[in-house]
Amino acid sequence: MWWPGWAWVWGEAIRGGCWFRFCWVAGRLWHSGLWSGFSCRLVVRKETALGILMLRTLALLSLVSVVSAAERPNIVWLSCEDISAHLGCYGDERAITPHLDQLAKEGVRYTHAYTTAGVCAPCRSGIITGMYQTTLGTHHMRSTAKLPKHIRAFPAYLREAGYYCSNNSKQDYQFETPKDVWDESKRKAHWRRRKNESQPFFSVFNFTGCHESGIAGEAKYKRVTKDLLPEQRQDPDKLTLPPYYPDTPIVREDWKRNYELITAMDVWAGDLIQQLKDDGLYENTIIMYWSDHGVGLPRAKRWLYESGTHIPLIVRIPESLRTDGQGVPGTVDDQLISSIDFAPTVLHLLGLEIPKHMQGRAFLGSHLTPERKYVFGARDRMDERYDIIRMVRNKRFRYIRNYEPFKPYYQYMNTPEKGATMKEIRRVHAEGKLPAAAKLFMADSKPVEELYDVESDPHEINNIAADPKHAATLEKLRKQHLDWVMQTRDLGLLPESEIERREVAAGSRFDILRGKGGARLMWDLRKVSTQALEPDKYAKELRAALEHADPAVRFWGYIGIGNRTVWDTEIQPSLEAIDTVLFMQLRLLLADEKERRNVPCVQIAAARALIRSKNGNSGRDILKEALSSDNQWARLRAAIVLDEAGEVARPLVEDLKKCLTDQPNKYITRVANRALNELLGTDKVVP
Repeated sequence: MWWPGWAWVWGEAIRGGCWFRFCWVAGRLWHSGLWSGFSCRLVVRKETALGILMLRTLALLSLVSVVSAAERPNIVWLSCEDISAHLGCYGDERAITPHLDQLAKEGVRYTHAYTTAGVCAPCRSGIITGMYQTTLGTHHMRSTAKLPKHIRAFPAYLREAGYYCSNNSKQDYQFETPKDVWDESKRKAHWRRRKNESQPFFSVFNFTGCHESGIAGEAKYKRVTKDLLPEQRQDPDKLTLPPYYPDTPIVREDWKRNYELITAMDVWAGDLIQQLKDDGLYENTIIMYWSDHGVGLPRAKRWLYESGTHIPLIVRIPESLRTDGQGVPGTVDDQLISSIDFAPTVLHLLGLEIPKHMQGRAFLGSHLTPERKYVFGARDRMDERYDIIRMVRNKRFRYIRNYEPFKPYYQYMNTPEKGATMKEIRRVHAEGKLPAAAKLFMADSKPVEELYDVESDPHEINNIAADPKHAATLEKLRKQHLDWVMQTRDLGLLPESEIERREVAAGSRFDILRGKGGARLMWDLRKVSTQALEPDKYAKELRAALEHADPAVRFWGYIGIGNRTVWDTEIQPSLEAIDTVLFMQLRLLLADEKERRNVPCVQIAAARALIRSKNGNSGRDILKEALSSDNQWARLRAAIVLDEAGEVARPLVEDLKKCLTDQPNKYITRVANRALNELLGTDKVVP
């Protein structure tokens, strides 16, 4: 078989530290330390008869060389948590980051790199697979998905190609890590622990010191920054706060801690870079530095704004390994990059085939695909609170779609509420003294769509979605979002209880919307979830959705009914008629014991609609039953509806108290505790 361009053959000899290289067109066998040309590969086990024949034939037809494994490039990832681009090389005059600034001088600094979520675990599942978390089913913060066999964490491909792969040490992939991913994954993992010093390596180091807990926790902050010199400390009064924070000493202290934790991280990065130099590996190692999402403070972490998804990304490529003019020291690159591009980029740099299922693209190496025009992001359940939000960004504008606009920006969540800045926002708001930009995010509801000109409005304060001058941009980005939902099979539009139930039959979450009828279901979910955002306009369609064959679509029908603010008498003669429709559907559900047990999300959505139609007595019985459902996520959703219902939930106080113990997850307890605190005027704290 003849292949155009370049190809390579490897077998058992790779384990002995060598690669056999073949080329049957004139040219260089090794281009700047990387295999050059087409990504097609011919993999042959050397001991087979076919392998021997191929070796002999190619030896006659082409130039053959045996290259030491030490000539293959190493790759080191320096990753950190919870920081935005508050580095000196990104123009931040207050940042003290000399080591990363130097790395940027020797490499490429990317100005438009974004994560696919504003929180770690969903992002990290995408980074390690090269796929969107909403495609894999790893989108909810703290969940465990089952992957299909063909989707692998990408270091497994490197190991098959002879690389030593180590991870120090955070994984947080939201699926069980297969045994073939890492040679070693623990706090002591290091390229120095490989048995053969000539073996090429891919080593990941994760700095956890700048996690939001380092800002919120006094002990951790002091521990991480204990070795900083006086000149590495910050004066909080000289720092510039974002306009969406109140300017108080407490908030400034948190902002100061963020900067000092970043400086500690820079020292850590500098030490690892020096270790590469000490080991004589610096000029044969590609270094990638990145953060998993934005700063660990309110209106940043967990959110899809610039503050939550824009990250620093620096890549240094030694001169001997550069190709196509890439990696020139001091380069500033403004192409759009998504965090799901990291995996395919590493594979491409090492001459390994990028699996077809990967949704990211390589941004380094030869024969690249066209640059991105858009990056996408998603927010789903954050710990104990659901809030489905999607994002599209081009180089200038950010579009945000809020699928649950009836919820406030700042839903009460245990973890961020423990932070000093969030407490200050609540306190100053209660005093009526929040600055105008901060008041925006204390609203009880959100607009369905948000559009920001990030060039002129970097903090994204002025929503221009309703501005006629930007109607064309709004429509264009809206279409990109809706197309992305369909193309990527956005599992976030399925209730979590349904995902858990359907995963068993499908074999994996990825396959839920890819089997028979999956495309049709995705289409209907997209349509009805969109109609639910304009319930007065689509009242007839939403009523029709209540009779849909699939419960996930019926769920969105009831959500839309519950969202209605105007009961159109032409469509619904009276409020009682609305209740009649709901009761008819509920009776059908309650008559079917199997569906009542297996598909509680529809009942809960209907109960919410009844409560919002001021018929709370009818909805409470359903929610009371759901609080003891066999499905943990149905319990959580029922607790959330009751927490949002206020006084309507008072008759179920004793049922909520039962949720404080012996629950399948801590999130049910958190929401029940919050509801009880509001109803009873208590201030009980739970983990």
